[in-house]
Amino acid sequence: MAKNDNMLAILWMLHSGTKITAKQIAEKLEINIRTVYRYIDSLCASGVPIVSDTGQNGGYHLLNNFIQAPLFFDIEEQKALLHAAVFASEAGYPFSGSLNSAAQKLKRYTNREQESILNRHLVGFEVINRDISQSVKRILEELERAVANEHSIEIEYRTSREEQSRSRVIDPYGMFYWNNKWYAVGYCHLRQEIRSFRAERILRIQPTQLVFQRPNDFSAKEFFLQNMLPGFERKEDVVTLIISGRSETLDDLCIHWFFGHHLKERTSNQAVFLLDEKALHAYVPYFLFSYGKAVQVIEPQGLKERLRSVAAELMEYYQL
Repeated sequence: MAKNDNMLAILWMLHSGTKITAKQIAEKLEINIRTVYRYIDSLCASGVPIVSDTGQNGGYHLLNNFIQAPLFFDIEEQKALLHAAVFASEAGYPFSGSLNSAAQKLKRYTNREQESILNRHLVGFEVINRDISQSVKRILEELERAVANEHSIEIEYRTSREEQSRSRVIDPYGMFYWNNKWYAVGYCHLRQEIRSFRAERILRIQPTQLVFQRPNDFSAKEFFLQNMLPGFERKEDVVTLIISGRSETLDDLCIHWFFGHHLKERTSNQAVFLLDEKALHAYVPYFLFSYGKAVQVIEPQGLKERLRSVAAELMEYYQL
């Protein structure tokens, strides 16, 4: 049996709550008693609070509260988990209370050296994100429970195109976080199709007695991206877009959620994209304006003309 397996086996023996001697451990695992001593020393060094009592009724046992301690996380794993907790908290993770409790528990069961290392790695690690209100977090909590339990919910929802909210029943298949916003994806009984719902636009949420069965292998993220980034219906509708610019600017452009999906070729100072002609003229000009003079459209000529037209419209609008 491997070293880690033996150490885990020893830990589970100690979890029984009764004292156990090194000889008993050696006999049960069929290993040398000196090896048991080395494993016990390694567990203690990793922060496991093992108590050794001498005498006739002596043996090893764990402190009573260690039943709540995380098992066998090395320092790199602990650091990664605490960093991930920072990201999740800043993203508006709805169960932040439990998350913070888990993070504190993780730090509580480390030795002083490990705690010092973790604190050094955490003190300079921060995430900036948009704040999410407590009302949205409560919505996310209800959504998560409905997704997990496959219970339909009734929501009061207002779209970006409607001034008045509308009540509807949905079967929430999943949730995802994208571009600083939380979304739910599920079957809408009102529209009778799968739709995505932005959490901030859910004004009220109410559990129902209805249950549903989530489609096999359904991914909320994949559904959303497929609807945001549809494929080409016809090859003749595909247009080649060539953009030049500084390397770091093109790097940023190529990882953009829209342009990155359509990237065909990339050199040090040029990027080639294949896009639907309608999207090219409807959306691309507004995306490119945010990059200013850092990028330049090489082709097609029609997009250059569209950029000039949009710029003229904006100038006229702000002169009013």
